[in-house]
Amino acid sequence: MIIRFNQEHKIFVAESSYGDAPTLKAAGFWWHPVVGSCKYAACKACAARIVKQWWSFKPEAAAKLLTYCDATAKAALQKTVDSLAGSRAADAVINVPCPAGLEYMPFQKAGIAYAANREGTLIADEMGLGKTIQAIGLINLMGFENVLVIVPASLRLNWKREIEKWIVNKDLTIAVVDSQDVDVTTANIVIVNYDRLKGAVLDALMTLDFDLIVLDEAHACKNTNAQRTKRVLGSYDRRTKVTTPGLIARAKYKLFLTGTPILNRPIELQPLVGALDPRQFGNFFTFGKRYCAASQTKFGWDFTGSSNLPELQERLRASIMVRRLKADVLTELPPKCRTIVVLNQNGLAAVVADESSTWTQTGFDLGQLHTDAELALASGDEHAYRAAVSKLDTALKVAFEDMSAVRHTMAVAKIPAVIDHCDELIEGGLSKLVIFAHHHDVINAIAAHYGATAVVVDGTTPNEQRDANVQRFQNDPNVTIFVGSIRAAGVGITLTAASHVVFAELDWTPGMVSQAEDRCHRIGQRDNVTVQHLVVDGSLDCRLAEVIVWKQGVIEAALNTQAIKEIPPPATGMEAPSALPMPKPRYPAATTEQRAACTLALQMLAGSCDGARKLDGAGFNKADAYTGRKLAMLGRDLTDGECHYCIRLLSKYHGQIGMDLVNQIKGKQA
Repeated sequence: MIIRFNQEHKIFVAESSYGDAPTLKAAGFWWHPVVGSCKYAACKACAARIVKQWWSFKPEAAAKLLTYCDATAKAALQKTVDSLAGSRAADAVINVPCPAGLEYMPFQKAGIAYAANREGTLIADEMGLGKTIQAIGLINLMGFENVLVIVPASLRLNWKREIEKWIVNKDLTIAVVDSQDVDVTTANIVIVNYDRLKGAVLDALMTLDFDLIVLDEAHACKNTNAQRTKRVLGSYDRRTKVTTPGLIARAKYKLFLTGTPILNRPIELQPLVGALDPRQFGNFFTFGKRYCAASQTKFGWDFTGSSNLPELQERLRASIMVRRLKADVLTELPPKCRTIVVLNQNGLAAVVADESSTWTQTGFDLGQLHTDAELALASGDEHAYRAAVSKLDTALKVAFEDMSAVRHTMAVAKIPAVIDHCDELIEGGLSKLVIFAHHHDVINAIAAHYGATAVVVDGTTPNEQRDANVQRFQNDPNVTIFVGSIRAAGVGITLTAASHVVFAELDWTPGMVSQAEDRCHRIGQRDNVTVQHLVVDGSLDCRLAEVIVWKQGVIEAALNTQAIKEIPPPATGMEAPSALPMPKPRYPAATTEQRAACTLALQMLAGSCDGARKLDGAGFNKADAYTGRKLAMLGRDLTDGECHYCIRLLSKYHGQIGMDLVNQIKGKQA
């Protein structure tokens, strides 16, 4: 087998035997038949008159078969091969300027070298590997003098301190934007948080040109509809076809930093990689179809899935992304061990029951609203459909608030059990302990129990006090407890004085949990890190564990180096419809006899079932009974869509309505 490069059409072509087909297919090559039989209108192979051969226009596919490439193909692949190697490199032969007494770790130099060779880079190293230091190292290496650093508000002072420590050119001035009155036009390095990007500050920044723009915790710009994303990355109005540039358009080099570029789903990565490499990843719809298992549902397009994740990882590494895992580059870093500690219901049975009841009722209510939307769609009544979807959307928000309320009640109720568990850890000889929670009253209650031996960092902690509390925990032997908010204390700080982490509550987003864990599991940690999630037996937090583990698997599959298989989602509750113009599905035409049979069967179902009754030992599904009654009471002929819906519904109930009628309904379907 020989792989050649067609320079004119930029494709790789394999001269191979029949037995090479599995190897080529596994690498990502396509089989091309003869000219004229291809289904693609603008096929590059057809244009090049490549017939009956395997081919690919993707360098990352050809790079997998480098040993079979001739000189022309190897030359064309050199940049891709170097990029793939650099994306995982643990060292680099490069001299990066550094202040006296400090030294970059080998993998940090490799990350700096990777970013220096491209105008757009995503450093997605696992949390704790020093992405901030790599960004400053790039400034030192390239001699940048005009830099914009955009960070979460809580990290502004941390960035200022790290720049002052690591920057080589001490003449560079630094401006930290903590109000709209700060003059950003006179400083060499401007540090601003996402929420300050408005008004006079944003207007002034949009007049400047920067050598480099750095986005820390870049996943903050995962939502293309958010104002912060539009201001930073720019926006495109599909209606007017107008593109509005963002701040990144003002910089020659762009560096995005995040250990969790995907918090929940692969689609969250598209705005970031699309901004760094518009040619490959800039089309949202193309990205969604290829890597998010996009499908058109009755409610519009759904981009919440995942697909072709190994290919996505290869394309990212071959172009813009450097990502190393701690296990790969910090072999001396001890492992992390996660455990779930199930607390007894002692005194909490009523709270668990109330939480379970709310969850069950919420699911049923949302199920009915979903049914209403489906029936409105089947009826063809666009006004009814829009009203049903709007009602469902409102109900979803209410349901989230209701569930948040009962989870809060549970969190407060289990405070004594959490404190007892932590007391046992301290009494067992643990010298330092990190405790994460979500609600302020939970955090305050735990901190109050430990008094002067505890420090707190949450959303209400001023930035100056935040850093002081972290330093006290790290360095003062009398401070043994750190109590933090998962969101506010989960990023940008180091808590390596502790090797034991306790979560008193679970966050809805697995990426936030991982970030919080890695406050301890990072450079400087010398011990095994134990992470414990305290959940009450039978509570909702126990049920959430499966979903969180699944989401973490999807995230790792898209970004990490392991071999990957597609990960099916677990069964979850109802989700909101993704779009509001009404879809126009095509239903099979129903005959007059079929409409009559469906109507009769629905009347039998509605008349026989009150949601709990059994007939001849056969039970009724409560949700189906609701649907049957709703259709039976329409008082008009069923539409084709409603008949189609009925056929699927009634086929389950041959024991209740009789097999003959079921066969009549199904047999007469047009």
